[in-house]
Amino acid sequence: QVQLVESGGGLVQPGGSLRLSCAASGSIFGIYVMGWYRQAPGKQRELVARFTSATSTFSSDYTESVKGRFTISRDTALNTVYLQMNSLKPEDTAVYYCNAAHRFYSSINYWGQGTQVTVST
Repeated sequence: QVQLVESGGGLVQPGGSLRLSCAASGSIFGIYVMGWYRQAPGKQRELVARFTSATSTFSSDYTESVKGRFTISRDTALNTVYLQMNSLKPEDTAVYYCNAAHRFYSSINYWGQGTQVTVST
């Protein structure tokens, strides 16, 4: 069982920055592919950023709208994954969720409780 706890969300003005954290209980490195998703009101949950493998510490994929602005990273010693968000836009407003997807068993998927990010003047 993996528990994920997100933090770092909040209200920020357009052009500002936030860093989200996802602290995992239980071992995740090498077992789970870690990623960040978001869900805006009235929209489906979408992938924001994700490592390309369970052992990746750099190689990652991003949805087109955040490329060059968001960076996913991890601290394996702290069992924590981060999402650095720069040049935030109002359309980035959403609840952001951390996800852990088992590298072999697609049915094994864990989600955090979500953290609200609001970009507004």
